[in-house]
Amino acid sequence: MDYPKSVPGVGLVSGKFIDENPATGTPGSLIPAQWGNSVTQEILNAMAAGGEQPDEGRADQLAKAIAQISRGTQPVAKVLSFNENIAFTKDQMELLLLDASGGSRAFTLPSSNSVLGTRDVIVRRVDNSGNRLVINAAAEDRIKFHTHLNAAGYTFLVLMGAGDWWHLRSDGVGNWWPVGRYDSTPLGRPFFETTTLFSPGGYGALNGALLNRADWPWLWDHAQKSGMLYTEAGRTGKEGGWTAGDGALTFRGPEGRGEFLRVLDESRGVDASRVAGSWQDGTWLRTVAQEWTGSDLESGTFVLGNAHAQADGRLASSGVGGVLPSGALIPAGGSAYPPATTDNAVTGTAVRNEQAMNNWIRFRSRNIAYPGRIKLI
Repeated sequence: MDYPKSVPGVGLVSGKFIDENPATGTPGSLIPAQWGNSVTQEILNAMAAGGEQPDEGRADQLAKAIAQISRGTQPVAKVLSFNENIAFTKDQMELLLLDASGGSRAFTLPSSNSVLGTRDVIVRRVDNSGNRLVINAAAEDRIKFHTHLNAAGYTFLVLMGAGDWWHLRSDGVGNWWPVGRYDSTPLGRPFFETTTLFSPGGYGALNGALLNRADWPWLWDHAQKSGMLYTEAGRTGKEGGWTAGDGALTFRGPEGRGEFLRVLDESRGVDASRVAGSWQDGTWLRTVAQEWTGSDLESGTFVLGNAHAQADGRLASSGVGGVLPSGALIPAGGSAYPPATTDNAVTGTAVRNEQAMNNWIRFRSRNIAYPGRIKLI
């Protein structure tokens, strides 16, 4: 915009409007209707963009509209702190520092409607207690995260650990869109940790915990679409997968404590017939030349060496619950061990010896045990 300098006879003096002066007979400047309407409409447009309704009795609306528009171009302009349950207003859409050290807390976003328009807010947790801290959307609104699992989004999210934060933006039509967060690691991914504490950002123990579907709806959606969901009754041997819990209100996460992890075969043929999340025992091996009568063998001539009790079983002096591999005898002996030999075997004569000895040993690689974690949100 500018003064109507191009309009002939408009009567500008030094480029500006002047009033009529009856004493000197000087006429006042003319304001063409087109120019006046254009100026007024431009002001009204700016006010509308800032959420202001025209009011002839007010003279502060344009300034407020400009301030509102300016704030909308920044993530936040103020820092506010809260430690009690509250429903936020549109004027509180700033950097919100939230504290749940006094107990579980629930904070509610304002409705994402035409009154709010497009607004940004950052919600950040400041305490490291184990209390649950929930950010709720207003009734009928949705927070659009993990939309690969649920296109509609979810009615709430959870902030986990001190420093966890989400940057959300309203669209004015019922949705809050994440534009940033502290930890965007994919949902359900397992990790090793070098601390027994839980890192902020949405992590839990990889311990097969029983979870509430209502508390973790996105994680339940992930479990249902994982191809690794089993019944609770059929969980044995599939502890690395998910289960449907009680079939109505709960579900169970993967158990990984004390286990080595292996890449699924997925039709390669190296570790055939395995399903995702299935558990596999180790392989039992006999010691090479250490067969004693009264242990695995009685007396006579027997094959000694690497006799596998099962093709790909376990390595231990006893199995789960103290069970020896199929065909092996307890140290006191009892009946002949049927050898299942492979190559590298030798034949020898076993003689009776009263010394009881278990000739099964466990092979294990050197290892370091780290806490296991899983991404929960």
